[in-house]
Amino acid sequence: MGSLNKMNFITRFSALYLRKSKMQQRYRNSGRPAVPLGSRILTDPSKVFEHNMWDHMQWSQEEEERAKDKAAENSLVKVQLEDQDKYEKEASKYWNEFYKTHKNNFFKDRNWLFLEFPEILPEKKREQLKTEEKSSESIKINSTSCFPHQDFPGMLEEGEEYWKNNYGEDSTSVQGQIYNKKQAKSVTDNPQGKNCREQLGELESFPGSGAAYRVLEVGCGAGNSVFPILKVLCNTPGTFLYCCDFASGAVELVKSHSSYNSAWCFAFVHDVCDDALPYPFPDEILDVILLVFVLSAIHPDRMQRVVNRLAKLLKPGGMLLFRDYGRYDTSQLRFRKGHCLSENFYVRGDGTRVYFFTKDEVWNMFNLAGLTEVQNLVDRRLQVNRKKKVKMQRVWIQSKFRKPLLLSLSSPEETTKRHPYG
Repeated sequence: MGSLNKMNFITRFSALYLRKSKMQQRYRNSGRPAVPLGSRILTDPSKVFEHNMWDHMQWSQEEEERAKDKAAENSLVKVQLEDQDKYEKEASKYWNEFYKTHKNNFFKDRNWLFLEFPEILPEKKREQLKTEEKSSESIKINSTSCFPHQDFPGMLEEGEEYWKNNYGEDSTSVQGQIYNKKQAKSVTDNPQGKNCREQLGELESFPGSGAAYRVLEVGCGAGNSVFPILKVLCNTPGTFLYCCDFASGAVELVKSHSSYNSAWCFAFVHDVCDDALPYPFPDEILDVILLVFVLSAIHPDRMQRVVNRLAKLLKPGGMLLFRDYGRYDTSQLRFRKGHCLSENFYVRGDGTRVYFFTKDEVWNMFNLAGLTEVQNLVDRRLQVNRKKKVKMQRVWIQSKFRKPLLLSLSSPEETTKRHPYG
C-alpha cells in the first residue's frame, strides 16, 4: 500500500513538473519574462470574470480577421486635410487642454514599471531590491503616496548611512550634484539658476551633471511614471531623473507636485519633434530613456526623426524602453468613421491623436536609429469589466533596444537581411 501511495505521489509530482516546464517554456518562446503582471493565464473560459485582466492571450485566425475588417471599416472615411493640418499644428494645445481638464486624475501611477522595465534602475539597486523583496515583503512599489518611510522600511535609513559614509554629514545633493551645505544654499536660494556658474565654478554645468546614472522620461504627462521612479531613486545617491513633455500644463503639474524634488529630478517643456530645440544636457549621457505611450501621439511621418534624435542622447550601452498601443487594440476598433487621419492613425474626440504599431514597425524604427533589439514583443491581454460583463482585447507593443558599445560597420542591406521578422 505504501509503495502504491509513493507511486501516486511520483506520478502527480511529475505531471506538475511537466506542466510548470511547459508554462516556463511558453514565456521563453514569447520573449516575455515571467513577471507578476504576466503570469495570469486564462485556462477555463467560464472563469473569465473572476479577474480584471488575463495575460498572454492567443487570438484565433477568425478573431484576427474580424479585427482587420473592423479597422478597415472605420478607416474608410478620412478626416479632412485642413483639419488634419490643424491637429498637427495645434497638438500641444489639445494636450494642454487635456491636462487642464483632467489634471493628474486621468492616468493611474505606473507602478508596474519596475516589473516590466527593471533596467530603469542601476544594476546594484536592482539587486538590492531583489534581495530585500526575497527577505521580506516590506517593499511595496504599489503605494499611492510618495516617499513615506513606512513604504520602504529600512531604505531611507540605509540611504542615510550610505550618504554619511561616502559623502560626509555636511553634504547634500542638488540636481544630482554633491555639495557641502553652504554651496547648496547658494543653489537653492537661486531657483532660476542665474549666476550659478559664477558662484560654483564649473561644478554645475547642467542639471544632473554630478550624477553617475541618468534616466529621461519622454512625454512625462502629469508624472504617473515620474513619482514611482523617484520613490526609489531618492534613496539611490548618484542617480538623476529628467522628464519632459511638450504640454506646459503637464510639466507644471509635475513641478507643483508635493513629491517633486529638484535634487533628484529636472522637469522641462520640450517638443521632441523639433530637431533644432536643444536638450538641457549634452548627448550620450543617458543610461535609460523611457518612451511609454508617447510615440503613438506623434505623426507617423515624424517618428523616425524623433527616435534618431533620442538615440543620440543615450550612452553607448544605454537602453531605450518602449511601450505603446499595438495594432487592433480595442481602442483602435472602437473608433467611428471620420476619425481616421491616415492608416492606423486616428484623432480622438478631444483632438489628441494615436497611432497603433506592429512590432515590425517598431523594430525598423529603432534599428534605423542604430539601436539593437533586446526585447520586442506583442503583449495581448484580455481586459474585463466584471460589473458590466464586458471583455476587451488589449494589444500593446513592449520593446527594449540598446545602443551598441561600438558602432556597427554593417551596410543597411546586411542589416535588413538580419531582420528577425522579415
